[in-house]
Amino acid sequence: MIEIVSAARCTGCNICVTACPTNVFDAVPNGVPVIARQADCQTCFMCELYCPEDALFVAPLADAVRSHESVLADPVTMGAYRSAVGWARGERSTADQDASYELLIRAR
Repeated sequence: MIEIVSAARCTGCNICVTACPTNVFDAVPNGVPVIARQADCQTCFMCELYCPEDALFVAPLADAVRSHESVLADPVTMGAYRSAVGWARGERSTADQDASYELLIRAR
């Protein structure tokens, strides 16, 4: 579940607002988006994945709830999902190495 939008890191680009498939965020003009409907979060990580500033934290488990950025033991946790899937800054895309389409070909 989405837990944190870091005011220190967020640039107000509102990409998270657009990326969220369940409309969890509300955009704030000239400000940091707010988590308006946290209970609607499906923990899909799309907001964290698309955030270019690593300003979001999605707790992968419901019992791992953190209420504020300062509670995180390791600040590297912010944007960790982006890094785990290879979307971190300076990383080269590996999409050309993805052979999952072969599963569809074999299924025919």
